[in-house]
Amino acid sequence: MPDQPFLLSDEVADALAAGTPVVALESTIISHGLPRPRNLEAARGFEAQLRDAGVVPATIAVLDGVPRVGLDARGVERIANEDMAKASIRDLAVLAARGASAATTVAATTRLAALAGVRVFATGGLGGVHRGAATTFDESADLTALAQHPVAVVTAGVKSVLDIGATLERLETLSVPVVGYRTTAFPSFWLAASAFDLDWRVESPEEVAAILRAQDAAPQDGRPRPGLVVANPVPLDLQWDPVEHDRVLAEALRAAAAAKVRGKAVTPFLLSFIVTASDGVSLEVNLALARNNVRVAGEIATAYAAR
Repeated sequence: MPDQPFLLSDEVADALAAGTPVVALESTIISHGLPRPRNLEAARGFEAQLRDAGVVPATIAVLDGVPRVGLDARGVERIANEDMAKASIRDLAVLAARGASAATTVAATTRLAALAGVRVFATGGLGGVHRGAATTFDESADLTALAQHPVAVVTAGVKSVLDIGATLERLETLSVPVVGYRTTAFPSFWLAASAFDLDWRVESPEEVAAILRAQDAAPQDGRPRPGLVVANPVPLDLQWDPVEHDRVLAEALRAAAAAKVRGKAVTPFLLSFIVTASDGVSLEVNLALARNNVRVAGEIATAYAAR
């Protein structure tokens, strides 16, 4: 294992040293969220989208036990084509000890981005509190990671298979600020809006950058600095038809109950069922919202770097 806890690519290291905008990208969406070979096309597309905007992409993963912030072309191919586990923060030491490879979740990506000094991160959907968490205690580590690491995560909300209201309550308890990007409604991934309103709305990348600078300037009192959730809804013309979404979601929940799926197996079951039952529509919306988040994250990183 190297002396430092991660390895920066030359491109990302040079960008950070020069103050060039950088956006972190997670690898789980590539390894587990999209089918082959479209996942490799998407990974390359996200990076190209940022580079075309003058932003350096920092795709994050663990390869051969080493957390990497910024991948070369071969590294991107590996996360798309190799069968890898998903790594949260708790798994990083185990992977290092074993020299194993894994894609990083939002939580692990947030931690590694923060360690590297990358302030903005684009993902698809944030993890959250699962339905039935009052008895299962199933809550994503993404939430506590955001409470402990100063990274702005641009996300299309959380998937509607989760408990959106409980997720927002948990973020409030953890003192993680949430702002709606040109919206006052918290998005629900495939849909541009949920039934839950937000306290704060921002209209531009510059407004988000100003919040990040205010966080940077806040006095340090020994506690971890929190991140920022930038809730960026999928464009209305690209969202899933709400009626069809509700029908498929209800069908998926009934199927999970009938199959007696429990605990951590519930969400993977629901997501797999939804992709099949929607004839791939949910997958196309997933890609559309991810591209939209990458675009907005690049704009925020550019505004932040312009200080």
